[in-house]
Amino acid sequence: MQFSIENTWDSDPVSHEPIRVVFSSGPGGMKLEVFGPFFNDPAAPAGPPSTPFPGLWNYEVVESFFLDSTSENYLEVELCPHGQHLILLLSGVGQAFVQQLPMVFNATIKGDRWMGEALVPWSYFPPNINKMNSYAIHGSGEKRTYEALYPVPKDELTEGQQPNFHRLEYFKDFRLQSFMGEDWVQPESDLWRGKS
Repeated sequence: MQFSIENTWDSDPVSHEPIRVVFSSGPGGMKLEVFGPFFNDPAAPAGPPSTPFPGLWNYEVVESFFLDSTSENYLEVELCPHGQHLILLLSGVGQAFVQQLPMVFNATIKGDRWMGEALVPWSYFPPNINKMNSYAIHGSGEKRTYEALYPVPKDELTEGQQPNFHRLEYFKDFRLQSFMGEDWVQPESDLWRGKS
């Protein structure tokens, strides 16, 4: 399954080639690939590649969220072109109860483009995923740009509104079975036990 992030968070078209995210089956989890332009702004986080980095959303990053809308349990996966990553498990809007989990992630920068490939273990996903959204962030200061696969519609914007990627009402229908096969059953996870 492939998606292109073609709009800013507030529904303007992006001014560059859209960033693409691709979801597919991997060994023991979901393979999440990112392809797109590399802005090199802001500078790289100070952490080593292939490791979790707190506050990664303050850097150049692509994020995908996977939601069970009935419980507001969701997984946030953040990937940086410089190789750092961040996983957050959230129960309730913006309420992270676990973060900085380990993950296999490799990123490659070639000129003005980058690609990344992560393997997100099934145990990180809450049960009953039925919605999804993906985002991209880059730039510094006034040039900070927030992009969304499913943005806030123009007619629903309010004066002074700021980008907020935890607006779960704008997520769209999504099922892991759409690429895993209809007979696939998501493995149970101890990480989510008691979070209903």
